[in-house]
Amino acid sequence: MTDDENPAKRAKKSASSLEGNRASFTAEENALVDALIACGQHHLFEAWPEAGTRDDDKRRFLAQAKTCDDGYPGGIAAYVKNAKKLLSDSKEGVNPFDGWTPSVPDGVVVEYASDEHLELEKAGMEEIGSAAFVLVAGGLGERLGYSGIKVELPAERTTDACYLQNYIHAILALQSRAAGEMPAHRSAKGVGIPLAIMTSDDTHAKTLDLLERNDYFGAKPTQVTLIKQEKVPCLVDNDARLALDAKDPYKLQTKPHGHGDVHALLHTSGLLSRWSAAGKKWVVFFQDTNSLVMKVVPGALGVSKEKKFVFNSLCVPRKAKEAIGAIAELTHVDGRKMTVNVEYNQLDPLLRATINKDGDVNNDAGASPFPGNINQLIVSLPEYKTQLEKTGGQIEEFVNPKYKDDTKTTFKSPTRLECMMQDYPKSLDADAVVGFTVFDNWVGYSPVKNSPADGVAKFKSGNATHTATSGEMEVYGCNAKLLSLAGAKIAAPKDVTFNDVVVPAGPRVCLHPTFACTFNELKGKVGGGVTIETPESVLVVEGAGVRLENLKLDGALVIKACSGATVTVNGLEVKNEGWTWKKAPADADEVDALRGFVIERGETAEYVFDTPGTYELP
Repeated sequence: MTDDENPAKRAKKSASSLEGNRASFTAEENALVDALIACGQHHLFEAWPEAGTRDDDKRRFLAQAKTCDDGYPGGIAAYVKNAKKLLSDSKEGVNPFDGWTPSVPDGVVVEYASDEHLELEKAGMEEIGSAAFVLVAGGLGERLGYSGIKVELPAERTTDACYLQNYIHAILALQSRAAGEMPAHRSAKGVGIPLAIMTSDDTHAKTLDLLERNDYFGAKPTQVTLIKQEKVPCLVDNDARLALDAKDPYKLQTKPHGHGDVHALLHTSGLLSRWSAAGKKWVVFFQDTNSLVMKVVPGALGVSKEKKFVFNSLCVPRKAKEAIGAIAELTHVDGRKMTVNVEYNQLDPLLRATINKDGDVNNDAGASPFPGNINQLIVSLPEYKTQLEKTGGQIEEFVNPKYKDDTKTTFKSPTRLECMMQDYPKSLDADAVVGFTVFDNWVGYSPVKNSPADGVAKFKSGNATHTATSGEMEVYGCNAKLLSLAGAKIAAPKDVTFNDVVVPAGPRVCLHPTFACTFNELKGKVGGGVTIETPESVLVVEGAGVRLENLKLDGALVIKACSGATVTVNGLEVKNEGWTWKKAPADADEVDALRGFVIERGETAEYVFDTPGTYELP
């Protein structure tokens, strides 16, 4: 073994090279150096020259290391300790589910628009003013083929409202309803419904700019808080040695730690204490490109209230072996229990090894008994705050190194620890009341996460595409079905092809959050005399005071009413050339290219009521 290969000799050499630099460091910097050396990171300093040479680079390195140290519960030393354990388990092939037996947990399957659903919505609306919302938005749209931040992407092109605008408008609409729904909780209403947005280095400045350019989409700047997630150091081997950047020996290589960091950020930011002091009782987590989620939040919150769930996972029906995580209750041989997300590729072998030799199979209703987790979560704030005070917000981590060979001693590239926000229940006591709420996909789950090319591959294999094309049509389809459930007559959709993907396209219906926040409210504003005659028709409705009693539509109609304007549509007939969805040209901008179409706006009947008052159409 050469001196360069001898760890002890390398450690001695790096320690020697550091001594001459110590005098130029602050006490805090020296303490950080000592902490790094103590956890086996001597190699970071091996190439450092004597004092006076590249001192600014050395301080830059230590500043970055301090950021990593401050951003992880317990600091870098704890990160390295956890990494060594997880890397050892990975090398030895330890099965994290050894000793655990799965079963179907406690939960509620909700049929949207049923009597049960209406009661749950009512219960949820009594609590909505006591809720805070958390948007996890750390990602760019590169995977989609979009150069901006995902929350700036339009959810649909009829109104061009971006995801963040839709989310904030929905929260503000819920807030306005809370005044009449929560007489027992006026202290919570007084401060509005707060929104925290978890950003990253990639998205923070752009998210803030989007908010400021649009006056926070009508929210008060004080009710929106951005909390930035830091990255964690990468690891080069099973000894958890930290990786240096290949092009910069004074920079740690870092990668995202996963959206599980949101819990620690909410704890360390002080937001949970502020929300508690303001009378909040619930925290609703949601992700960046699911335009339908707010339609099911009131009902799901009602489930949390009625079932006294401290953690409630919003779910959708899931086919057996479908590539989506599942919610399961796990019971250990020692008596421990937890209700958690189990990844689909882990659930089937776990079932085969324990309770069902056939693994994950569909029930008589044609779905797996283990519902699909969509990562929209509701937690009870008092218990959540107390638990995070114990744990610092640390979530159980995992590591997924890519090994060069079967010896599992060398990585193909540096790895890192990761965590997921849905794994929070793993830290809870066995008696914590954890459950789920299932809504059908059409009303609560429309993620946009795949590029057009990936969407084609999924379409050909018979899977949901989850592209901007499908996401847009699902917005229209959901709103059209809501009108139909309320008694309207809606033209059936017909299949169209964009970006080589076939999607059902019915009337392009956009219902602004101000129009209705719950199905019960919607039902009271839509009469049986409403008919949309053609699948190509366009209907846009904005305003809490709009009532659609009698309407016949074949074309494009836009109705917008300001706050305080009451508009009754009774006997209005609209027939015009409307709008046309056409294939996007080869030189289309990226937003249109993602969808595969452009909209040619022909004739439109537009009615805008920007002064409070009482109006009738026609």
